[in-house]
Amino acid sequence: MRYVIAGLLGAVVVFLWGFVAHMLLPIGEMGMRTPANEDAVLQATAAALPQEGIYLLPHIDPEKMGDKATVDAWEAKAAQNRFVFVAVGPTIAHPTDMSGNLIKQFIGSYLAALIVAFVLAATPWGFGMRVLGSFGFGVFGWLTNIVPLWNWYRFPSDFNIGNLIEQGVGWLLAGVVIAWWLGRRR
Repeated sequence: MRYVIAGLLGAVVVFLWGFVAHMLLPIGEMGMRTPANEDAVLQATAAALPQEGIYLLPHIDPEKMGDKATVDAWEAKAAQNRFVFVAVGPTIAHPTDMSGNLIKQFIGSYLAALIVAFVLAATPWGFGMRVLGSFGFGVFGWLTNIVPLWNWYRFPSDFNIGNLIEQGVGWLLAGVVIAWWLGRRR
C-alpha cells in the first residue's frame, strides 16, 4: 500500500511539472516550429495524406527495398528533398477541451510512478539513492523513446534536449516525494 501512495504522490509531481514545462516554460515546445504557410500544408495534408497514421517522406515501399532501380530513385529523391516525419491524426471537434487528454496523461503518469515506487520500495536504498533511481527511470525513458526519434526519424536536437529536461527534472522531483514517502516510518 505504501508504494501505491508513493506512486500517486509521484504522479501528481510529474503531472504538475509537465504543466510547468509546457505552459509556463518553453521546455515542452522546444524544437516545435510554426509553418511558413499553414493553410497550404493543411490542404496538402488533406489531399496527399488521407488516412490517420505516420508518414515518412520521401517514401519507399519496404517490399521494394530489394529492387535496385527503386532504391536508387528513392535515394536520389531523398538527396534532393528534406526528410519529413508526419503524424496525421483525426480532426478534433473541440481542440481547446483537453479534459480527456489530461485524464489520460495523469493515468499514464500514475502508472509510471507506480512502477518507479514499486521498484524503489524493493531496494534497500536510502533517500538520495531513491531520488537518483527515479531520475534514472526518467533518463531511461528518454533514451528508449526520444533518442530513437532523433536517430531514426531525425527529430531536431532541441526537441530531444527539451524532452530530456522535461523527463529528467520531472522524475527527479517525483523521486523526492516518492523517496520521502517510502522512507517514512510506519
